[in-house]
Amino acid sequence: MAVAAAAPSAEQLKEQTRAWLARELPPGWMEAVDAGDDAKYTELRGALDYADWCVRFGESGYATPTWPAEYGAGLSLTTAEAKAVNEVLTHYRVPRPSNIIGIGMGGPTLLQWGTEEQKHRLLRPMATNQEIWCQLFSEPGAGSDVAGLATRAVRDGDEWIVNGQKVWTTFAHLAKWGMLVARTNPELPKHRGLSYFILDMRSPGVTIRPLVQITGESEFNEVFMDNARVPDSMRVGEVGDGWRVSVTTLMNERVSLSGAGSVGGETIGGGTLQKLIERHRPVADALARQRLAQAYIESRLIRITNQRAAARRKSGAEPGPEGSITKLQQAEFNQRLQKLAVDLEGASGVAWEGRGLHGVDAGSSMRTEADDNFAIARGFLRAQANSIEGGTSNIMRNILGERVLGLPKEPDPSRELPWSEVPRNG
Repeated sequence: MAVAAAAPSAEQLKEQTRAWLARELPPGWMEAVDAGDDAKYTELRGALDYADWCVRFGESGYATPTWPAEYGAGLSLTTAEAKAVNEVLTHYRVPRPSNIIGIGMGGPTLLQWGTEEQKHRLLRPMATNQEIWCQLFSEPGAGSDVAGLATRAVRDGDEWIVNGQKVWTTFAHLAKWGMLVARTNPELPKHRGLSYFILDMRSPGVTIRPLVQITGESEFNEVFMDNARVPDSMRVGEVGDGWRVSVTTLMNERVSLSGAGSVGGETIGGGTLQKLIERHRPVADALARQRLAQAYIESRLIRITNQRAAARRKSGAEPGPEGSITKLQQAEFNQRLQKLAVDLEGASGVAWEGRGLHGVDAGSSMRTEADDNFAIARGFLRAQANSIEGGTSNIMRNILGERVLGLPKEPDPSRELPWSEVPRNG
């Protein structure tokens, strides 16, 4: 009788990860990080071929260590084992794929609901950053109430013809694939007439228009689908079961927006909360000191809550409504933190001279005081979206009240009506 090999210990995994990094990172990278040599690290980081690195990193499995290795990107590790790996990656400031929607939301959804063919086709280029993903859920008339969406998909043989509009779609202008929820049966109640598809964002009939934000950037887009076609082989889950599939995406979205590597985190202008404290030490104003102390406490509480959620997932549980706790905490904490950073800068936080932060890394020796001022101001402006994106704070409170605390649901007369009979503006 064969005896199963013992699982590697945390220290063994860390040593394996360090050994792989020593082979694959540019010579001197790890030594520069260990020595705290930011100038050397920045020089090496600037010379790194990011696209090539993402391919090697993804194919190694280290980009998505909990994914099954059989799909060409993953190490088949448990959440606890992956934590040991990620500690090493974080320590050595390893560049991660920018495909956060694909890896954080699309991957977990495919692993739970996708066909074997879909997993083998889509997961590897997702992990290697070669195919960027976006999320086609929100619409002009269906933001907080996603299930009320109006985009239609009509069966045509082995394809579906899609017509409709989506909005606030992050990375749509860069994406190869979009996670699309569309209405396939308007005669059923809104939650039961939906289906989930993977849309090729470059296919005929798909038009993408960037939306300019208050920061001057365009992360978000509006997307129009005019007789766009999706093969039935790119449907995820059963016809009419799109709501259940989309809930998996939404639960993972809240985890990715609230955990390590989230949009907000505790990053201020590319630096950490600790660096903010050091930047302004000593802080003469007692109220400012109190706000800094409160921010430090809240950041630790969010980290502990994330650790509890990770322990739950380690036990085999899927992300659940408790992800709304840290999504709500993180969004509102980050807004207070970014306001504090601007307040501590005084006039320099709202007016500065210089080029801004275009192409200048947070640790760069080329970075000027004006760059720092620009980055802090940008962080404050960008944070205003935190309580809206990924589910508004009010919706998070509703989810916590209803699904965690067991309070009565808000009245919704449209919930059991056929979608076609629900009154709508226009």
